[in-house]
Amino acid sequence: MPLTVQAIDHVGIRVTDRARSLAFYGELGFAPDPGFSTDRVAEIVSADGVRLNLIFNGEGRANNVLLDEVRLWPGYTHAAFIVPSLQDVIDWAEKRGVVITEGPHDWGRRLTCFLRDPDGNVLEFNELKA
Repeated sequence: MPLTVQAIDHVGIRVTDRARSLAFYGELGFAPDPGFSTDRVAEIVSADGVRLNLIFNGEGRANNVLLDEVRLWPGYTHAAFIVPSLQDVIDWAEKRGVVITEGPHDWGRRLTCFLRDPDGNVLEFNELKA
């Protein structure tokens, strides 16, 4: 009998700078949930209940490795979020100087774009089509 998975509880994202990361994700509508946060991890939650764990043990990139010099290590590649309007994400990123690294793409059932947080973690944003 297969195990049943009902939903994703949260996505953990390793970061290097607590204040910078909380500010960045705050701009995306996430706020700390103090009951589930410590000095080492901030559990942040959106108004719609999406949860992320910002893990404050990231190390700086050696020799200022450029984001373009990506090595494809095994493991999780990105967190993907559903948004009401992809254009709002694009406008938000442009206003703040955040580079859209890929997209927008029309994948049939969704419109998608990708960007990176201040530590280079890949974030995907999807506008679902009706």
